[in-house]
Amino acid sequence: MMTGNLQKRLKGLLERLVAEGKERGLQLAVVHEGELIVDVWVGEADHGTQKAVDGDTLFPVFSVSKGLAATVVHRLAERGVLSYDAPISEVWPEFAAHGKGRITLRQGLNHSAGLPLMPTGLGHADLGDWDRMCAAIADLAPVWPAGSRAEYHAITYGWIVGETACRATGRTFPELIQDEITEPLGIEGMYLGIPDETEARVARLEEDGVQSVPPDDAQPQAIPGWMQPLHGLMNRPDMRRACLPASNGIMSARAIARHYAALLPGGVDGVELLPPERVRAALSWQELDEPAGGISSWLLGYQPLGQFEMGGPITMFGHGGYGGAIGFADLEHRLAVGMTKNLLNQHDSRSLIFRELDNVFMP
Repeated sequence: MMTGNLQKRLKGLLERLVAEGKERGLQLAVVHEGELIVDVWVGEADHGTQKAVDGDTLFPVFSVSKGLAATVVHRLAERGVLSYDAPISEVWPEFAAHGKGRITLRQGLNHSAGLPLMPTGLGHADLGDWDRMCAAIADLAPVWPAGSRAEYHAITYGWIVGETACRATGRTFPELIQDEITEPLGIEGMYLGIPDETEARVARLEEDGVQSVPPDDAQPQAIPGWMQPLHGLMNRPDMRRACLPASNGIMSARAIARHYAALLPGGVDGVELLPPERVRAALSWQELDEPAGGISSWLLGYQPLGQFEMGGPITMFGHGGYGGAIGFADLEHRLAVGMTKNLLNQHDSRSLIFRELDNVFMP
């Protein structure tokens, strides 16, 4: 398989996207059969200062974070610390309030817990207060009977699955990310809550076509107006230091790709985060209860990606993030990819990158 000029071609593609004004700064990393075969970066990390992106630049990647949170949970499940079908309230008693006593971790992972809306009466300071947010989540009432419907839990997912893991282990969620992912893999550059000393490495976000959303905290919303625009939220130093496992990870493309490479059979550098049997369990389609019935489009914390049929086998999985970042693993081609960027837009740079990868790995 010819991959020798793949790095050159992909760097040229990214440089062209920046030159055409479709992107500002990007990183792309590709791991094949445990080997980092592409590691490129282009453009500006901060347009205001014209600071260039380098391989160690850190980017806010929004919901790419959900895949990392899922990996933490699956590792704990593999060791018997957590059970998908146990009620969350077994380890988090306060969560049972308002009829939530039977909601399971499986339902939290596959977005069918019935809790997609953020609590009202909050502000930025609350987002950085883990205990305050978990208390507010525990006090929510389900919007629908758990398991009967799946709808994206854009922000609440993070505390639902995150606090469950924290209660079961007695560790904070940043500690879990370190213990379960970054330390075993020797990753430097993957955070849910950055330390002060890394601030200078974080790219500044921009957003195309952003419109002001007047805050309306009277009505519960999945992403409240006071959190928007999202690029502004993640340019705030306090939000970069908060821990929102659903949405505020800050990391490099290299770190993302290494994480997903370690979910492939055999892992990377001798480290396999999950055995193949556990990965298959994580990629199983989830049946919904009546009255809707059918299956959810969500797996257990990961998104199905690539070509697939609902209910059919999944060979590509991962999670995208608002504005275009992504991380994924391709089981069939033993491939893992991470992409980060700082111009949030609707331009589908990912499809152009995937096409180049297809030409090499899936001719």
